[in-house]
Amino acid sequence: MDIVIPLFDRFEPLDAIGPYEILAYVPGATVRFVTAEPGLVRDDLGALPVHVPTAYTEVDRCDVLLVPGGGGIRPMLADPGFLDWVRRIHAGTRFTTSVCTGSIVLGAAGLLTGLTATTHWQASAELESHGAVYTPERVVRHGRLITAAGVSAGIDMAVSLAALLTDELTARAIQLTTEYDPQPPFDSGSVARASAEVIERARTLG
Repeated sequence: MDIVIPLFDRFEPLDAIGPYEILAYVPGATVRFVTAEPGLVRDDLGALPVHVPTAYTEVDRCDVLLVPGGGGIRPMLADPGFLDWVRRIHAGTRFTTSVCTGSIVLGAAGLLTGLTATTHWQASAELESHGAVYTPERVVRHGRLITAAGVSAGIDMAVSLAALLTDELTARAIQLTTEYDPQPPFDSGSVARASAEVIERARTLG
């Protein structure tokens, strides 16, 4: 089982690394990172250089495509070659997925037109500009297409995806192995529950 995650300069680290940690435990799965030009890519926070040895053009098919988000998605949205690659890969996947603003890439590739989809709450209007209908759900599935909301929602999506790729027992075992048992100290992880003051402060963080 081949799982491919394209990286790019200024990718959101947890968007990619969170699902990678989960999906790498799927029996028989190989998770590969790819990029436009093999070499170092840096995360959106600036301190996590990742060496990616494979160009996305070297990949002709995969079982799962997982597109993360981050501040660096702009060049991908403006790259017809990359968007065409996403469309071609999607044609043969078992699942095509995204985390955070990665759904905007799927939208720009024409994969979400007319469908409900999710993304980071601050990017909802941009997602809709590409033909999707934004919903604030944490994970949204339409057949082979799965989108996850911002950043940490990718872990939820990956656990659900692990169940689809294997079975619920295996997914539950992976959840236990990674001890994914979220008990946040504050109840402000969604716009629906955060105060106006918290929302305003969040808008200043990046």
